[in-house]
Amino acid sequence: MIDEVEIIKRCIRKDRKAQVFLFEKYASVLLGVCRRYSTDLSEAEDMLQEGFVKIFMNLKSFAEKGKLINWMKRIMVNTAITWYHKNTKHRYHYDIDDQKVGAGLMEDNPETDFTRDELLEVIDGLPSGYKMVFNLYAIEGYKHKEIASLLEIDINTSKSQYSRAKKIIREHLIEISKRFD
Repeated sequence: MIDEVEIIKRCIRKDRKAQVFLFEKYASVLLGVCRRYSTDLSEAEDMLQEGFVKIFMNLKSFAEKGKLINWMKRIMVNTAITWYHKNTKHRYHYDIDDQKVGAGLMEDNPETDFTRDELLEVIDGLPSGYKMVFNLYAIEGYKHKEIASLLEIDINTSKSQYSRAKKIIREHLIEISKRFD
């Protein structure tokens, strides 16, 4: 087994076998990151491909401070943000307040277990702005100030979109849990 440092060096030298090895080793994890920000698997795969191009182009700047996987995840998140900026303005042309929002809370059954697919489906159903803010805040751990800067929105917009995303998610999860009652 070749160590990671050697793989990085070989990738920097544009060794195709090393690049394939790195891709195959991390693609599934990084596809999961992309999937959280995409509307479907095909779009996530496109993001993944674009992200790997950036990884290979910038691998020489990886300073070996921290883990390679964390550096690559950050590139994938930034790729998703760029993708969002390029594509979202053409995808959704409705007011976010038109989204049907009820008043239900999870208090009926707060310990309901949901499958990964159910949760992903609910998050996928969010309007793109809500989804992006929710993923950056709840999954990636960014602060609202950072999100506002990355997405070029007001900090209060980030906070309100996160709050509305949680409300929509909660309502959809209530609906799913009612199916099993």
